[in-house]
Amino acid sequence: MFTDKTILITGGTGSFGNTFVPMTLAKYNPKKIIIFSRDEMKQWDMAKNFENDDRVRFFIGDVRDKERLYRALDDVDYVVHAAATKIVPTAEYNPFECVKTNINGAMNLIDACIDKGVKGVVALSTDKASSPINLYGATKLASDKLFVAGNSYSGQHGTKFSVVRYGNVMGSRGSVIPFFMSIKDKGVLPITDKRMTRFMISLEDGVELVWHAFEDMIGGEIYVKKIPSMKMIDLARVVAPEAKQDVIGIRPGEKLHEQMISAEDAYYTYEYLEHFKILPTINGWATDPARIKDGKRVPEGFVYASDNNTEWMSDEQLQEWIETNREKIGSI
Repeated sequence: MFTDKTILITGGTGSFGNTFVPMTLAKYNPKKIIIFSRDEMKQWDMAKNFENDDRVRFFIGDVRDKERLYRALDDVDYVVHAAATKIVPTAEYNPFECVKTNINGAMNLIDACIDKGVKGVVALSTDKASSPINLYGATKLASDKLFVAGNSYSGQHGTKFSVVRYGNVMGSRGSVIPFFMSIKDKGVLPITDKRMTRFMISLEDGVELVWHAFEDMIGGEIYVKKIPSMKMIDLARVVAPEAKQDVIGIRPGEKLHEQMISAEDAYYTYEYLEHFKILPTINGWATDPARIKDGKRVPEGFVYASDNNTEWMSDEQLQEWIETNREKIGSI
């Protein structure tokens, strides 16, 4: 669907953008992919990987700046919204800045995409938006609601908005695997809680979920990928078998387990072969056959969380993933 189309990625120099761009160039041969972000050094570094590909363009800008978004969206067909203030402690200590980017930025992008005639927008969300306990999660829940409601605002313009939600991205910058690998030689790994579990998803799986959302969406759906879980004590043991584990306690705003679908969402959630889909509660869209398609309604009270998951990543699977991806872990 992206062949000969123009795609813009907000926050495109992050982990997702660095994976989405080469995968999408290879599979779809788009006319152009525009990286929209505010860090010129990250753009400079990323551009080196695409020096001989004039399909990749770079545009300095901030989602807080509505006028800049309008300029960047000229002749753009599709948008992936990956820009966010997402480090949990950073958001807790800088709440105004988090709100400006994650909520005001979402509003700016929705308005700009509608006015510029963008065909479709997929926004990246997080497990922390489900039953949020920290500011980052709360702002992403608000952002999700804004993108869902954006389908009502678009009216005759026809812009479609949907959301994809997933958990811990394996090997991404700032995530636990590269952190443990960087300090394992010290012989001690900090564990927040021995009971802690996390979902495990690769960047490639995240990209494929976004592709699916663009192909499937009518507008307002939240897509949740089915992915395995792992206990953090097991992950630490695989990364550093000889290291001791020091329990340091849960950090401010941190959850013991990740959750991507709450019991309150269950009434509007449908299950498919490789994912779930939370349908919008507004405008009667949750009962729309075009949105439900061949989905099966999940049981009442259903919760999709990392501790009650039916699929678990084994030590061997994690070790194999680390060996395959060792060179790029923590670099994007």
